[in-house]
Amino acid sequence: MSTPPIAFGAGPLSRAAALVHTLLTVEALLLLTAAPGFAALLSLGTDPGGMPLAALCLLPLGPALSAAVYALHHRGRDLTDLHPARAYLRGLRLNALPALKLFTPLLAWLTVIAFTLTQFAATGLPGWWAALLGATGVTLLLWGAHALVLTSLFAFRARDTARLAAYFLLRHGRATLAAASLLVLTGALTALLTEALPALLAAPLLLSLLHTSRTVIAETQEDFTV
Repeated sequence: MSTPPIAFGAGPLSRAAALVHTLLTVEALLLLTAAPGFAALLSLGTDPGGMPLAALCLLPLGPALSAAVYALHHRGRDLTDLHPARAYLRGLRLNALPALKLFTPLLAWLTVIAFTLTQFAATGLPGWWAALLGATGVTLLLWGAHALVLTSLFAFRARDTARLAAYFLLRHGRATLAAASLLVLTGALTALLTEALPALLAAPLLLSLLHTSRTVIAETQEDFTV
């Protein structure tokens, strides 16, 4: 018996090409959305006193990341069904405000922690306070990873998304550890190479986050949606 032919756009090479096209398109749109903030960020110096302004410059990144997660989650798998730009713009329209409601306080807390750590010697506090602040910052980032996935894919109220993200930190330890690995990778890329590299690789990093968050997404769909 002869093997039935594979339809155009459904083969492995076509799926790979579709994935590359989607990643490049989403990456370009993410950078375009966050470009005004990035441009303003470049004009700031390295003085710790400029951290609040730097946080304001990073605010557009929240909606951009959320739209990118939405587009990657709803991506087409073959060359005949590719609409990454349309999916990104839809995600930006749906998720810009919800993402800002979560990203703004997260960024504010991270800014306070970062500023305190840079000025820690002047505070006179014992060294274990620095370790506690660092651990708090890491926990907030991991919470933010879960919150990003949830707010991008589900239409919950901000406070419900915040609670679910906190719940999943321990509920799905593997997903949290995977997010921590991506956080370490991002930090290493920034420290060893260039600060711009994580931004240029945002799309594949977010796709990895989606892949490792499958259990979180599945449980949310099953237990917390109608």
